Amino acid sequence: MNIPFSLEQLLDVFETYNTAIWPSQIAAYVFGIVALGLALHESKLSGKIISGILAFFWIWIGVFYYSIYLSVINPAARILGFFYVLQGVLFLLIGTIRGKLSFTLSRKPLPIAGVCFVLYAMVIYPLLGLAFGHSYPRGGVFGVAPCPTTIFTFGILLWTTKPVPAYLLIIPLFWSFFGIIAAVNWRVYEDYGLVVAGVVGTVLSLIQNRKFRGVVSV
Repeated sequence: MNIPFSLEQLLDVFETYNTAIWPSQIAAYVFGIVALGLALHESKLSGKIISGILAFFWIWIGVFYYSIYLSVINPAARILGFFYVLQGVLFLLIGTIRGKLSFTLSRKPLPIAGVCFVLYAMVIYPLLGLAFGHSYPRGGVFGVAPCPTTIFTFGILLWTTKPVPAYLLIIPLFWSFFGIIAAVNWRVYEDYGLVVAGVVGTVLSLIQNRKFRGVVSV
């Protein structure tokens, strides 16, 4: 698949974008840490706030990164921006307004896998970017860029204590496959974690849903 812009153009967009929105990157990490803290003690309010944080990340990226900045070199980015905003609205409606999502950290295998995804998104991803020459500001940052934020989202969804509606997984999974195209073509090695999180995260979430429904039916 041909990408209608070069890696150098993309890195230039990241540099312009990251410089323009500073210090929003710090706020994104604060929100991420808040989500981790809230997941330590499950409650209806914490579930709504965590869902709201996910919604904020996805809507921000859809509006600012895709629709405003990336669209300068690729007008089709607005289509991706629409789907990112849609995903954010779904988190807002299902998790924050309707309170259908709840999250808690535990020592069970699936939440531990989720922790691995979260750590990759927030810590390992930027370190790999530094090692491979895609460091800040010429690289994606957790909370304000799509790849690490999508990985983080899959991690958070493995902390749920209720079934996750399957439609909440569709857009993140699609993006994980779409994003790997650029990773392969441009050798952006840190983005290989995206497809791993997408496939593994989706499969584990569906397995977890079956377990939840099995417990309810009993």
